Amino acid sequence: MSQEFDLDISFEEAEPDLSHISPAQLKEAVSSLPTSIRGVAQGILIEGKTMSDVSQDLGIRQAELVTRLRRAKLAIANSVK
Repeated sequence: MSQEFDLDISFEEAEPDLSHISPAQLKEAVSSLPTSIRGVAQGILIEGKTMSDVSQDLGIRQAELVTRLRRAKLAIANSVK
């Protein structure tokens, strides 16, 4: 059985910069995210887990995790200015 992962995902825009957001603002922004992307953001951005661990915890493929993380970061960047 192959252990390959499909991570060929590209995005047109640059990665959102969250470096200006304080830890408290980040926690608040993550808690207000839609359920579909909150778990990914919580695991990676707040708890510091690996993508592999979060994808296993949530039972989703890593490619889907990358997409959800991207959406979460965009939502956070737009909510905290």
